Amino acid sequence: MKTILLSINYGLMILMPIIVALFIRRRTAAPWRLWLIGAVTFVASQVLHIPFNALVQRSGLLPTDTSLMTNLLLYAAFLGLSAGVFEETARYLTYRFWAKDARSWSRGLMLGAGHGGIEAILLGLLGVVNFVALLAAVNNETALSALPAEQRELVTGALAQILDTPTPMLLLGAVERLFAITAHLAMSLLVLQVFLRRNIAWLFASIGFHTLLNMVAVVAAARLNPYATEGIIGLFALLALFIILRLRTPEPAAAPEPEPLPLPADAAALDLRPTDDALDRSRYS
Repeated sequence: MKTILLSINYGLMILMPIIVALFIRRRTAAPWRLWLIGAVTFVASQVLHIPFNALVQRSGLLPTDTSLMTNLLLYAAFLGLSAGVFEETARYLTYRFWAKDARSWSRGLMLGAGHGGIEAILLGLLGVVNFVALLAAVNNETALSALPAEQRELVTGALAQILDTPTPMLLLGAVERLFAITAHLAMSLLVLQVFLRRNIAWLFASIGFHTLLNMVAVVAAARLNPYATEGIIGLFALLALFIILRLRTPEPAAAPEPEPLPLPADAAALDLRPTDDALDRSRYS
């Protein structure tokens, strides 16, 4: 039963972003190209974001004892701010230099769906690969016995921890990704306002929202139970939904089609015989 629920969880993490994109596409006709651009934007931001986080963590600048609330807040603030700066700056650069035609509410949504969607898909695929690998390793006694004792205990312990998870918690990953995608839609629209309203302050608003969301999520995960944590993230998703609806604007009107040129006159109906006056003028031309 737990294996089935876990499979449903990972399946939803992979399928939900596609369903969201299909909904946006059918309701607004926003092009799929923007979804792909949003997906590439997220991956590109992580190329710098992940090494930066690892470098700072190895530097010793961050507190390691997060049992103290002050240290936990500092650690969470760093993780939230780094995610906000890298991802929202990448989103801004995409609007500025790549998706120059994304200047409407629907197109901003499609970019956000790609950004948050590919994150959910990658996490879902990673979960599937890890779970299948653990099952395969535990069920293959020959391969398991070939591992050192410490690694063997690590593998069996990891699988046992997954299977010992309370049944309702097995679907929390999909729920969290739904909340995260909603937040990405809102943040995509916030950054879009930089270009629609010609005010860079909207970029900082998006960075601030992203920072606060991630910071609260890290603190809640460390101090509260998973249900309370997802409940708090759900409140941010409701705020994101409000932002999405509040920033909705009418789609730009399509350019009117040019009026057709008048049909050429029938040459046969024209009187092309030269007149005496025309012959006199032609003598001096």
